[in-house]
Amino acid sequence: MGKGLAGLLWALPLSVLAAEPVAPVAAVAPVSGMAGQLTQLVLGLLLVVGLIFVLAWLLRRVQRIGPGNAQVIELVGSRALGPRDRLVLVQVGEEQILLGLTPGRITPLHVLKTPVEAAQTQPATPEFAQRLMELLGKDQKDKK
Repeated sequence: MGKGLAGLLWALPLSVLAAEPVAPVAAVAPVSGMAGQLTQLVLGLLLVVGLIFVLAWLLRRVQRIGPGNAQVIELVGSRALGPRDRLVLVQVGEEQILLGLTPGRITPLHVLKTPVEAAQTQPATPEFAQRLMELLGKDQKDKK
């Protein structure tokens, strides 16, 4: 029993010592496992991205169905007082409210007793649009 490791190796048959190692077969198994994990990762990612798109579509549909799209608050007019300050006239139902807008605050300034009729701007006349296109066309020809 006191032969030690050298004695144990001499006792084994030579065919066992000369056998090919099993390492090449073991090396193939992790590669297929890696490919399977990569496939599973890609499919999971596609599932999550698809779920995000479906939920976004559903959210848009639900918002359209919600309480009507009728505009309750309408902007009647606006005037800039400075680079960041404005006066805004809004109509809520039958009431018009003058608001002061600053970068960090919205202040109601006055509730109008009689609504103000805002002057409707008329669209550009066809003659003006045609003349503008001629001028722009002329500029384009001159530049070429």
